[in-house]
Amino acid sequence: MPRVLSPAQVEDFRERLCAAAEHLFAEHGPGGVTMRQLAAELGVSPMTPYRYFKDKDAILAAVRASGFARFAESMKAAFGKESEPVAQSREVGRAYVDFALGNPDAYRLMFDFAQPNEADYPELVEAATNARQMLVRQAEGMIASGQIEGEPVMVAHMLWAALHGAVVLQMAGKLSPGIDPARLRGDTFRAIVKGLSPA
Repeated sequence: MPRVLSPAQVEDFRERLCAAAEHLFAEHGPGGVTMRQLAAELGVSPMTPYRYFKDKDAILAAVRASGFARFAESMKAAFGKESEPVAQSREVGRAYVDFALGNPDAYRLMFDFAQPNEADYPELVEAATNARQMLVRQAEGMIASGQIEGEPVMVAHMLWAALHGAVVLQMAGKLSPGIDPARLRGDTFRAIVKGLSPA
């Protein structure tokens, strides 16, 4: 009979399993990883992970939810550092980049892989929604202050698409020689803000 674990022990194992899964999923893709491999990574029996998660999809959802939660929190903290809307947006952008470059496995799983049954995991839906809302919030601030014009969700997606594209090109080593990633991001941000400024 399996020994009874305390809530702290359960949480500790779940966290260790998710940390191992994050790296393996990002390296091999969710389809290239088995529950047996995850168990072996932690040195436990093949059936042990099933005591903590229903299946591999549940582990992937937990890993992605954790990534989105950390991502949203970092942007929220950055937003609070400034009171001027454009400066707030700039800080959110910096936090975005810092998270992506500092957590490449999590970032890849958050945006490169989709789960058809994502709606089955409320924690994942909530964490991803909170991250998107932070991106919309900084756009709302610039619009409300009159510095730019547009619909907040669309403006947020414009900035997000530009930033994500620049980050992915940098992470993949695809930027042309001599292109400074920070300058590319800054120039792109300024060009978008200028283009959305009231005439």
